[in-house]
Amino acid sequence: MKKILVTGGAGFIGSHLCEKLLNEGNEVISLDNYFTGNKKNIIHLIDNPYFEIIRHDVTMPFFIEVDEIYNLACPASPIHYQYNGIKTIKTSVMGAINMLGLAKRINAKILQASTSEVYGDPKVHPQKEDYWGHVNPIGIRSCYDEGKRCAETLFMEYHNQNNINIKIIRIFNTYGTRMHPNDGRVVSNFIVQALKNKDITIFGTGQQTRSFQYIDDLVTGMQKMMNTDDGFTGPVNIGNPNEFTIINLAKKVIDLTGSKSKLVFKPLPEDDPVQRQPDISLAKEKLNWEPKINLEEGLIKTIKYFERELRN
Repeated sequence: MKKILVTGGAGFIGSHLCEKLLNEGNEVISLDNYFTGNKKNIIHLIDNPYFEIIRHDVTMPFFIEVDEIYNLACPASPIHYQYNGIKTIKTSVMGAINMLGLAKRINAKILQASTSEVYGDPKVHPQKEDYWGHVNPIGIRSCYDEGKRCAETLFMEYHNQNNINIKIIRIFNTYGTRMHPNDGRVVSNFIVQALKNKDITIFGTGQQTRSFQYIDDLVTGMQKMMNTDDGFTGPVNIGNPNEFTIINLAKKVIDLTGSKSKLVFKPLPEDDPVQRQPDISLAKEKLNWEPKINLEEGLIKTIKYFERELRN
């Protein structure tokens, strides 16, 4: 049994990770300030004697004894991270400093959940880990993009200077159960609009592409990365290399929900990436990982979840 800290443990990704770690027989501590996390994501775990919930903001120091730290705390959808850009960048930067400081004190292994947003609106396609990105440092998305880029720098510096055992993953578009209905991300937006038979909003022409991975695949990838040899730091792309246009996703959601929704088009937001697709060669080689759940299978599970959520 390992003792594992998950920051952002009540969030969409964090709650799935906590659940899986508990099911594998570990002791798990969820740390969350509940800005975008929700207690109902983890309420079903509360009766487990090896699960602990702590309300805390990672921008403040935190002290505990654990074996591993998964640093997931940070709002990840534009509607949330743009709400308070200063707080978002503080969460990424100060959160990384505080968790790395903790890892250094207690000699814990620590994983940083970084993002495909470090690539910005990429000039290289698909994106490999050695691509440095094309990011606007003063744009409306930069509080998140640059916050995560800085967090990666901090992780590497703590590793190089203090020999901290770090792991960095870059998460590409992920969807699944426990997404926030008002998340503002494309999959949840389309499903909620379709289930309500409302117009489906497409920004731009809809020809921009994304790669969508189901939450279970991501959690497996995170754990595999945490369990790699001590010398391997990453970063490693964790995403689904199958690329879809936004308009194809919308049509697929309408088809699977039997919706009467129509497509409506609005201007593309500033700095919105035109293409996003991971090269996962490194994940295959180092982690023996690739996604198993195809888009239709994952969407069906996610649609059922949102149907229940909208009824309640």
